[in-house]
Amino acid sequence: MTRRAMSLLPQWSSRVFSVELDGAPSYFSIQGKHRGEEEPRPFREAQIPGRCFSLLVCSSDRVRRAKFYWELKEKLMRDLPPQCDVSPMSSFLPNVKDSLIKGYFLKDHSESSSQSERILRDLMQRDPVLVCSYLRSGDSQLWTQHLWSNGDRETMEMSQGYYVVPSEAPEYHPSTLNIINSDVFYSFDEAYEVMKQCGDIIPEAKPVLELLPSRAESRSKPDFPVIVIEGLDATGKTTLTESLRDTLRAALLRSPPQCLSPSRARFDREPPLIRRAFFALGNYITAEQMGQEGMKTPVIVDRFWHSTAAYAIATAVSGPVCNLPAEGSEVYRWPSDLLQPSLVVLLTLDPEERKRRLRNRNQGETKEEQELDQNQLFRLKVEEAYRRISGPACITVDASPSADQVLQQVLLLIRGKCHL
Repeated sequence: MTRRAMSLLPQWSSRVFSVELDGAPSYFSIQGKHRGEEEPRPFREAQIPGRCFSLLVCSSDRVRRAKFYWELKEKLMRDLPPQCDVSPMSSFLPNVKDSLIKGYFLKDHSESSSQSERILRDLMQRDPVLVCSYLRSGDSQLWTQHLWSNGDRETMEMSQGYYVVPSEAPEYHPSTLNIINSDVFYSFDEAYEVMKQCGDIIPEAKPVLELLPSRAESRSKPDFPVIVIEGLDATGKTTLTESLRDTLRAALLRSPPQCLSPSRARFDREPPLIRRAFFALGNYITAEQMGQEGMKTPVIVDRFWHSTAAYAIATAVSGPVCNLPAEGSEVYRWPSDLLQPSLVVLLTLDPEERKRRLRNRNQGETKEEQELDQNQLFRLKVEEAYRRISGPACITVDASPSADQVLQQVLLLIRGKCHL
């Protein structure tokens, strides 16, 4: 058992466990005595003599932990018997930052769980995982959790097991405990450190590091205004930004910047920690360009930090919009060392009209853009996260009128806010 796993044991009985079912978390906890509580939802429909298991990834190296967790599901789906269901899960201490550990919950419906147990034992002997089995008492609905140690089913300090009981939803969605400088980065140094750690395992990381400014500073705003245009794909950002460039004789920049294009496809396949660090560093490269161009002319930017943060938050937080961090949460604050634009315009569009425009474009979409089309809830979370980001906040503009009407409306905003 790893040192990281060992450190969890003194607080083990205080932890809450979350299993993703139908796109939303379901919670349970453990206790020494059973007081007649009902069977937690993750254990319902488990066949007799079915077994349930959990494994949590506990490596102290956050980059390797993220990579291992990202690749583990594919390994489990390939090696486990087909009668075994696999769901994402996590364990956390309620309201304690950085206490979240990710893993998977297994519900084995096969007649014998020996194949699943062998695979989990092999994992424990080679990899940084903490494994538990869940046993049902006869044909009752009482389940007990048993922590594995030394690669077998002997438990450590828990020989009698803990009863598994339902737990109320915590005040904050568990993923928000680890969101800062993990799903969303708030400083150049934090994102740089992740990319630096990737150097040994991702060849494309080193060229990215070479493109970065020597350091990021919270600098005074350039002489000319910087206007960022945000919005989902097909809301008219490209048309508007090019029209603004021509009308205002401005410089036009995009985030992530063109210099990162050769690496983007690789980092789009990486786990969230690494992918988000890549896009965060792209913002700092764009910020340096904004500062340089803004000394000579107005600057128009096609997407910036709002997009990076909104997509990351919406992806990290499962379930309904109400699970997002509350308005005013620190997760919506602007990074202190990132240049702030003078104005941020968020283009919005009716979902059906946006889909129609996407079909007409017939262009390839990112995985997250495909999810926007297929998952209305994800789209709503992205849009709400956009609206909650502050410093500066977005000003919403309806993108359904003609391109010229949208341009005139945005020009009015720029003249009013930026005095151009």
